[in-house]
Amino acid sequence: MEKVYAKPASLANIPLHYCPGCTHGIAHKLIAECIDEFGIREKTIGVAGIGCSFLNYFDIDVIGAAHGRAPATASGVRRVQPDAFIFTYQGDGDCSTIGAAEALHAAARGEKITTFMINNGVFAMTGGQKSATTLLGQRTTTTQDGRQAERDGLPLKFAEIIAQVPGAVYVARGALNSIPNIAKAKKYIKRAIELQLEGKGYCFVELLSTCPTNWGLHPKEALKWVEEKQIPYYPLGEFKTPEGVA
Repeated sequence: MEKVYAKPASLANIPLHYCPGCTHGIAHKLIAECIDEFGIREKTIGVAGIGCSFLNYFDIDVIGAAHGRAPATASGVRRVQPDAFIFTYQGDGDCSTIGAAEALHAAARGEKITTFMINNGVFAMTGGQKSATTLLGQRTTTTQDGRQAERDGLPLKFAEIIAQVPGAVYVARGALNSIPNIAKAKKYIKRAIELQLEGKGYCFVELLSTCPTNWGLHPKEALKWVEEKQIPYYPLGEFKTPEGVA
């Protein structure tokens, strides 16, 4: 029989631990496929932030960073591994909330690293608390009556913020809720990797993701929630390319 699909070589052959309906696994698959397509598995180093994701699912070299500090750790790795492809894999709580300064200053320095931020609107692993990207009205363990602007502030559109930093060369936002959006997300991931390999500068790709457990939704409802709630506030597309800000 003709083999029409195989697991990416850059993914380890171990079971995933994620909750039913979580789209972290899709993000892993897309990143691993791109690593394979560029043929850079042996020169790739991942830096994991604190969160539900575990980069031991990747068959590459991986470093674990303190909460929010993945961009700083990756910057240090870049200093000693100038020829490697280096990426951080972080949630919105890790990247845009507790680690916002690290991401912004990595972008300001034009670090030749790539950040993948998985945005599900909560600190998922640590208890479902509100993050910087929690939507207005969204219930979390720390906003049980829903996020309120006057009390909790407004949700941060972190991709748009990063796009304004001169050292960032590529910024995009995709979503993992449908086949068309997943295909577009892979294009953004591939473009970010390509630009880093060309030595252009800091790249940032945000991926809207589900969290059925902390959202209190059925997996199918969570996919619909991304479409109806997240995407209207966090529009998809490229916000910055080497040609300029979109």
